[in-house]
Amino acid sequence: MLDSITQALDGVDSAQAQAGAQDVVGFLLDKPLKVVVILLVCWIARYLAMRLIGRIATGISTGAGKLGGGRRGGLLESSPLLNERRQQRAETLASVLKSTVTFVLGMLAILMVLDTVGIAIAPFLASAGIAGVALGFGAQALVKDFLSGIFMLAEDQYGVGDSVDLGDASGTVEAVGLRVTRLRDVKGTVWYVRNGEILRVGNQSQGWARAVVDVSVAYGENLSRAQEVLQRLADHLVAEEEWKPLVLDEPEVWGVEQMTTDGIVLRLVVKTAPMQQWAVQRELRRRIKAAFDAEGIEFPLAQRVFLRHDDGPRQARPLRDPNAVVAPQPPPPSEADVAAQDAAAADPSRVNRGL
Repeated sequence: MLDSITQALDGVDSAQAQAGAQDVVGFLLDKPLKVVVILLVCWIARYLAMRLIGRIATGISTGAGKLGGGRRGGLLESSPLLNERRQQRAETLASVLKSTVTFVLGMLAILMVLDTVGIAIAPFLASAGIAGVALGFGAQALVKDFLSGIFMLAEDQYGVGDSVDLGDASGTVEAVGLRVTRLRDVKGTVWYVRNGEILRVGNQSQGWARAVVDVSVAYGENLSRAQEVLQRLADHLVAEEEWKPLVLDEPEVWGVEQMTTDGIVLRLVVKTAPMQQWAVQRELRRRIKAAFDAEGIEFPLAQRVFLRHDDGPRQARPLRDPNAVVAPQPPPPSEADVAAQDAAAADPSRVNRGL
């Protein structure tokens, strides 16, 4: 009897031991393996995403999607300033994308691991939703600035060294960030503009520029002769070695632009490299002044007419003698005298009747 009980107990112990061992083996081969697989998949996804982001950044830094439009576009695209701008843009975008991918995959891996080990993730998701709503209401301006900065960099709207007009401020861009853009105007004032507040961008130095020179001549001048002089001056400027690298196309005289009360306006245009239109305009104006003086072409004079109403020759007032005795002035009339004068003017018969 005792032997049978001992054998039964031994069988129960062995069965429990086998069940416990199976549970341990199942735990070690089930949940930890799933956790390892989750972490491995997330790491592989992050590695592939980093490789893709790196290739995109390399394409941006080498000049993918060029904005050409000139006979010397290759020289402009290889300028050191443009290369530095592309490099900064590529590094900024790559940094933002890598940080975003790492954060998203990391949070996804943590939530999946917690769910695998049996921890409820519903409270975490609810808390994250509430935090997201609070962040959206409290920092919506900051989020708007960051999103606008990312899109501006991705679309290459402007970069360091560009001359831009941002509406409230204009000048040369000194730094481009995800939240603010720093630029300096012609007076030296530094402006910090939030990217979320930029509604329009006028870039004066992207791709190519155009020097526009308006010249006024008198109505009595020969317009064909004046246009020939302008065309000859512009052609000579383009042919010179000093100015030839700055010009992208042949200069053109578009003809009569305006007819004002003072004279006729002729327009001369020259397609130039970015940021060089102002130097070309100043040089053209200097040469046009000298050439018009030499050719005898007159600039118009503003027509001004002065009108004065004069009934006759003015009489010179005699000087007052400071030693002369000033006659005493009568006292001002009283209110009663003024009332009597008004009544007499209204009804003269009352005065005759003694009223």
